[in-house]
Amino acid sequence: MQTVRLGEADYLSTWQAMRDFTDQRDEHSEDQLWLLQHPPVFTQGQAGKAEHLLTPGDIPVVQADRGGQVTYHGPGQWVLYLLVDLRRRGLGVRALVDIIEQGIVELLAGYGIVAAPRPDAPGVYVDAAKIASLGLRVRRGCSYHGLALNVDMDLSPFDRINPCGHAGMAVTSLRQCLPAGVSMPSMDSVGEALLVAIQQQLELKGAAR
Repeated sequence: MQTVRLGEADYLSTWQAMRDFTDQRDEHSEDQLWLLQHPPVFTQGQAGKAEHLLTPGDIPVVQADRGGQVTYHGPGQWVLYLLVDLRRRGLGVRALVDIIEQGIVELLAGYGIVAAPRPDAPGVYVDAAKIASLGLRVRRGCSYHGLALNVDMDLSPFDRINPCGHAGMAVTSLRQCLPAGVSMPSMDSVGEALLVAIQQQLELKGAAR
């Protein structure tokens, strides 16, 4: 598996690159994880409803081809895209969602944060507040899109939407959830830890065949 660190990257060009990679890959292509941050943008999933965009204002809105409803990406949030051959790894979409959620839960536990997924709303939560969202697309047996983890960011844009289609859903970040006495880690160290956590889950539950 290759890990690709893209820094801050435009959403539209990155989305196009994911689709191109997925269309051009074959059974021998190595899976890839892309770690990056996006400039401010709202993205709507395929089932996204306009009423969940409350007051987008000056932040652009992109209709994407992933699952799920509307979410926000911006600086201080790590986005990890999983370009994975699910057939080769013997994984279904539900199994990949479980891998992503468990990887995030274990990552946060390393910072003393107790988090968990919810059966009624994909993602990872600390108490009732969402700290990580996910949305996937599968084409030709391969996944793209992935997860977004709020680390140290301005959360106010989430007030302009119903996050993931849930009116009034609270949103939080790693910084806000750190226990007293635990120092805020650097963005880079959290990003590297996120890569490791997801890779470990993929190797544990979806070893390449």
